[in-house]
Amino acid sequence: MSEQLAERIKRYLTSAQVAERYQAGESTIRYWRQIGYGPTYIKVGRRALYDPEELDRWDAQQERGAAA
Repeated sequence: MSEQLAERIKRYLTSAQVAERYQAGESTIRYWRQIGYGPTYIKVGRRALYDPEELDRWDAQQERGAAA
C-alpha cells in the first residue's frame, strides 16, 4: 500500500465514529448501508470506513433536500 493511500485511510472514520457524529446507533449506520442510504463509504476488509469530506458533502445534500 502506498504511503499516500495509507495516510488517506488513517483519516477515515469507522461506523462507530459516524454513529456518534449523527447521534445514531451503529446498527442504524449498518442499516443505512444495507438499504443504500447515507454517505458513501469504502470497504477495507470487513470494515466500512467513511471519508470525513464525504460526510460533509452528504450533510450539505441533506440540508438542501430539507429546504426544497
